[in-house]
Amino acid sequence: MDSAPVALVTAGSAGLGAATARVFASEGMRVVINYSANKDRAAKLAEELSAFSPNNGKQAQAAHIRADLGKRADIVRLVDETIAVFGRLDVVFSNGGWTRLRDISDLDDNVDEEDWDRCFNMNVKSHLFLMHAAKKHLEKTKGVFITTASLAGVSVSGSSLAYSVTKAAQIHLVKGLANAAGPNIRVNSVSPGLMLTDWGLSVFSEERREEIRRKTKLQRLVTVEEVADQVMCFVKSKSVTGANAVIDAGQSI
Repeated sequence: MDSAPVALVTAGSAGLGAATARVFASEGMRVVINYSANKDRAAKLAEELSAFSPNNGKQAQAAHIRADLGKRADIVRLVDETIAVFGRLDVVFSNGGWTRLRDISDLDDNVDEEDWDRCFNMNVKSHLFLMHAAKKHLEKTKGVFITTASLAGVSVSGSSLAYSVTKAAQIHLVKGLANAAGPNIRVNSVSPGLMLTDWGLSVFSEERREEIRRKTKLQRLVTVEEVADQVMCFVKSKSVTGANAVIDAGQSI
């Protein structure tokens, strides 16, 4: 049986998830890519990741599994299927989340109850339930659970008030999970500033992106590859838990 470590990446077929999956594969990990709708994109990425394997053509190094992170039963199934495919679990990159663009400075625009319910479900509860489902497997491998939070959870900013508040709750959740998961499992989070993913490019105008860039101390926006490298750093850092890495080119200082 292959003893190579196994990483599960949720919301993994594009953006930060895909960039991190590539880093994991390049480090010799077997990778499970979770997706919600775009099966073709996930399958294409899984095929790409297999090219990183020295056994390419002999043994699959990546798999793709559909699951709705808004449904606890799907989350449990996702973990169970990961174990069924690869037999172990060493790393969970809990990258799922949700938001709807609102004017964060306009209170009237930020009291839609559906927004708040879905933000709490996806930005807080999905990470809690995934950690709960994965815990017994990560304990066996002394693994690591890493979530994608946001700069919006560190200071009130971002796409909506519901998003900002729930990302702050997620960062606090990570500390609680780290407390509950020791000594065998490490739990950390990354909090990127604006990244130019397909979503970021579609939602924020060029003028708004330039405005954010000018506010950073390094006069640049964060790339998904840079955040993926920080995720990998948490995987390798055996003495770090309960930490939140802010990756924002100095925007928040």
